[in-house]
Amino acid sequence: MKILAFAGSNSKNSINKQLLNYTLGQLENTEIDLVDINDFEMPIYSIDRQLESGFPQLAEDFYKKIKEADGLVISLAEHNGNFTVALKNILDWVSRIEMPYLKDKKILLLSTSPGSYGGGNVMEVGLKYFGMFASGEIVASATFPFFNDNFQNNEIVNDELKNTILEKITTFKNSLSEIEA
Repeated sequence: MKILAFAGSNSKNSINKQLLNYTLGQLENTEIDLVDINDFEMPIYSIDRQLESGFPQLAEDFYKKIKEADGLVISLAEHNGNFTVALKNILDWVSRIEMPYLKDKKILLLSTSPGSYGGGNVMEVGLKYFGMFASGEIVASATFPFFNDNFQNNEIVNDELKNTILEKITTFKNSLSEIEA
């Protein structure tokens, strides 16, 4: 099984990247393609740009990574209740290459924040976008509140949250096993 994994943040110190790395550490016997969305910075999408110049090579590269994966693990950062501009721009470009571009892809969707809602607003957007609009199969999702209190030294220190995240990871792994069967 091949997994494409990325955090929806372009911050060097992203808490979503930390949660993503923890999650990936729980996936054994899986080929993981961990990408940094900073490596896919492109001009802001516009139909005029697409018609004049076609698709940036980086958009084609990201699209190829999606197509080569059996599943995706995504940890969403929240900016003003939505995706970061960096992630939204990548998704805008990729969605113009093919829609729906996530068809038949299993997805584990996560979000976290320092506050009590754990990125709940962006999770709502992500569930709708990745599941309905892009036609991926979200097999598990979880928000992770109070990141700085509940995640220390690369470990989840809140047992209830740890059990929830591990349960979601197991659900995701089981869904990938169904592909192999």
